[in-house]
Amino acid sequence: MAEPRTIRRVAFQVLFQMDITGEADAWELVGPVADERDLSASERDRVVGLASDAYAGRGSADAAVAELAPEWPPHRQPAVDRNVLRLAYHEMTAGTTPPKVAVSEAVKLAKEFSTEKSPAFVNAILDKLLKRLPASTATATEADA
Repeated sequence: MAEPRTIRRVAFQVLFQMDITGEADAWELVGPVADERDLSASERDRVVGLASDAYAGRGSADAAVAELAPEWPPHRQPAVDRNVLRLAYHEMTAGTTPPKVAVSEAVKLAKEFSTEKSPAFVNAILDKLLKRLPASTATATEADA
């Protein structure tokens, strides 16, 4: 069984492809990435759900990021950073992952896939977002993840 980190990592890769190609159907893109990780059918379902939900909510995520970093709106960000932020925003606001865990995982994705300066940028934006979340969302426990 894949760890939540693996599901998140593959969902990020699918979300990135959705953004770059404009393909809105995550099922069309999940195969090769999930095959590398030998994901089960239920794990693929989780990947597709996470990537699809983050992609569907990209407008809200992009608006929040543009407000928090007006000098670096999403269209000016590297595609990796933009999609790391979209995924984290979705996880933080959907209540599926404790927000602090989502921030930490997003920074790890930025370290793995993006530039040297990206982890600090991602952390700064998500920290600002974390401070705006309702207290009930921000204090969710890790057991909820």
